[in-house]
Amino acid sequence: MAQRTARLGVDIGGTFTDVVLETGDRRFSTKVLTTYAAPEDAIVEGTHQVCAKASVALSEVGQIIHGTTLATNALIERRGAKTALITTQGFRDVIEMRTESRFEQYDLNLALPEPLLPRNRRYTVPERMDAQGNVLIPLDESQVEALCDNLAGAGYESVAVGLLHSYVNDAHERRIRDILAARMPNLMISISSEVSPQMREYERFNTTIANAYIKPLMKSYLGRLGARLHAEGADCPIFLMHSGGGIISIESAAEFPVRLVESGPAGGAVFAADIAARHGLDKVLSFDMGGTTAKICLIRNQTPKTARVFEVARTYRFKKGSGMPISIPVIDMVEIGAGGGSLAHVDAMNQIRVGPESAGSEPGPACYGRGGLRPAVTDADLILGKLDPDNFAAGSIPLHPERSARALDAELGERLDMGTVEAAWGLAEVVDENMANAARVHVVENGEDLGDYTMIAFGGAAPLHAARLCEKLGVARCLVPPGAGVGSAIGFLRAPFSFEANRSVFMRLSAFDPDAVRALFAEMAVEATRFVRSCDAQAAISTDYKVYMRYSGQGWEIPVPLTPDDARAADPARLLALFERDYANLFGRTVDGMEVEITVWSVNATTTPAATQPASPVMPGIAPQARGSRTLFDAGLGYQADAKAYDRKDFAPGQTVDGPAVIAEDETTIVLPASRSAMALSDGCIDITLKGA
Repeated sequence: MAQRTARLGVDIGGTFTDVVLETGDRRFSTKVLTTYAAPEDAIVEGTHQVCAKASVALSEVGQIIHGTTLATNALIERRGAKTALITTQGFRDVIEMRTESRFEQYDLNLALPEPLLPRNRRYTVPERMDAQGNVLIPLDESQVEALCDNLAGAGYESVAVGLLHSYVNDAHERRIRDILAARMPNLMISISSEVSPQMREYERFNTTIANAYIKPLMKSYLGRLGARLHAEGADCPIFLMHSGGGIISIESAAEFPVRLVESGPAGGAVFAADIAARHGLDKVLSFDMGGTTAKICLIRNQTPKTARVFEVARTYRFKKGSGMPISIPVIDMVEIGAGGGSLAHVDAMNQIRVGPESAGSEPGPACYGRGGLRPAVTDADLILGKLDPDNFAAGSIPLHPERSARALDAELGERLDMGTVEAAWGLAEVVDENMANAARVHVVENGEDLGDYTMIAFGGAAPLHAARLCEKLGVARCLVPPGAGVGSAIGFLRAPFSFEANRSVFMRLSAFDPDAVRALFAEMAVEATRFVRSCDAQAAISTDYKVYMRYSGQGWEIPVPLTPDDARAADPARLLALFERDYANLFGRTVDGMEVEITVWSVNATTTPAATQPASPVMPGIAPQARGSRTLFDAGLGYQADAKAYDRKDFAPGQTVDGPAVIAEDETTIVLPASRSAMALSDGCIDITLKGA
C-alpha cells in the first residue's frame, strides 16, 4: 500500500469552517459557512472541496487534525449537559464564593458571573484530606451510594468530582468514581485530580465542572465526526489541537474536552510562531481576526507565551476575574468579540458599540443576504471599499452592498445623523480601537513594549484591519503570510504532538529536597511522554521543564523555565537566580529578604517539529500590473481615496506597491493605507512597512 502523505487541517470557527489540505509541497484550502446544527456537515463539504482541488481521494489522506470553538461556545452560551458536582462537605459554595476579589473595585453595582452549576446541582459527601494528603475524615461510602439514587432520579448526564486537596491524594475521588461507575454505567464522570491536578480549589473545581459540562456534547460530536469521515472514505487517524498548542488523540479529547477550549486560537499562535521562525523574528504580536472574535498573542523567541489559567466569557471587557476561570495549560492570549460578524448598535450614551454579539454564519452580516438586518463589521468593510462584493470567499458568497447600506443607515446613521460612509467609518474605527486597546492592555500586563514588535496578521478579517491597527499601536512592520485566511488550520499542520503534566507540590527553597524534586520531575516526564507516545509511537520526543515560583505571602506565581540540566541538578541556588531574573524582568525589581517558594511543577513532552526553512532575502522591485482600482476609505487620512487593486497571485518576490491599495486573494484581502508600502517576500509573505522607512 502506498504511503499516504496528504494531511488535512480543519478549523471550525463561529462563522466559517476552514479546511486545508497539504500534499508534498502543495497546499489547497477553502472556507465554508459553519453549520451549527451539525458541524461535521461543513467539515465534510470543505474536505470534498479541497480534495477535488488537489485531485486527491479522501482515502489518500493520512492524518486529519482538527480544532474547534464548539467547546468554548457551549460554555459561553450555557448549553452543556445536565451536570452535578460532588465535593467535600462544607465546600458546596466554593464556585459561587469565587476568590472574593472585586475585579472592578469602585463599581457599587458589580455583578459577578453566575456559576456554571446552580446550588441545587451541587452535592457534598463526608470526607477530608489535609494539605499533605493525609486522611482527616475517611470517605463515607454509604453516603456516596445514597447519592447515586438521587443523581439517577434527577436525570444527570455528567458528574464532576472535586474534593479538597485531591491534587495531593486522589484516593477519595477515585473511589467515588468507582462507585458511581458501578451504579450508573452510562454516567460521564470527570475527577479533578485528572482534569486539573493543581492547588486552588475554586479554579480546580470550576475547570472540572466545565469538563463535565461539555463532555457529553463533545464526545457525541467527536464520535459523529469520526463515523461520518469514515463513511466518506477517510480511515486515517483524527487528532485534536489542544489549548496548549499541541495535538492529542481524539480519544483523549473526548475524555478531557476542556483542553479544547482554546484549540482554534492555539493553532493560530502556532502558525504565527512558525512564520516568526522563518523570518528570524524574536518579538511578534500575533493578530488573528476571524468572523466572530479577534485574538492577540505575544510570541517571544518564536514561542507563544503560555499560562496555566485563562478565563472564558468575561462579563467586563479586559477585566481579569470577570470570567469563568479554566485551569489548564494554555497559550496566553487576549480574545475579544471583534470579528467580521460582530454586530454594532448605538448605546444609551449615543456611542457606537461593536460586539461581542455576532451574526455568525446564520444569518451572517446583512450583506450576506441571508436575513441579517443589523450591521456587522463586514458590512462596514464592504461600504468602505475594503471588500469586492463579487469575489468574497473566492466568489462563493456574493455580497450585497445595498443591504449593508440599509442596515448601517437604520441602526447607526439615522440615530446619529450620519451618512452611510461615515457610519461605516465610525463602526470600523470603534472595532479597530477595541482591538488596539486589547493589545495595549495585554502587552502592558506582560511588561512589554510594542515599539520593536512585528505584527503577523491572519484570519479572514485580520488583513483588512491589520495596517490600521499598526497605525494605532505604533507598530512599524506587519507580515501577512500566504494562506492567512485559513491560518489556524495551517497551524494545526505545524503543531507537534504534546502533553503537559502538572503537579501542585508546595516547597520553600529553605526546605528544598533535591531527591524529591528529581523524582517528581521524572514521574511527570514519564506521564507526559507516555501520553505523546500514544499519539505517535515513532517520533523523537523532547521535554521542557518549568516551575511556578513566588515570594512567600504573594497570591500568584510566575513561570520559571528550566533546562533539562536544571531539572536534573535540582539546585535551589540556581532556581533562585532564575526566579529573580524573571521576576525583575517582569516587575522591574526583586524583593530583598523574602522567602521564595514553589507551588507548581510542570513537564511538557513534545515531538520535535520539522526544521523551519528560513526565508531568503529579496531586493525591492517594480509593482505587478494592477487589476483595476476602487474607492477606498482611508481612516488615517479621513477621506475616500482612489486605490489600485492587485491580485496576490501576481506578486513575485521583491515586487513592491505603495498604499492606498488593496491586495486580494481567495480567502481574505490586504488593505494598504496611504501610510504603508507592501513587498512580496521569498516565502510568499506580504511585508507591510511604513512608507519610506
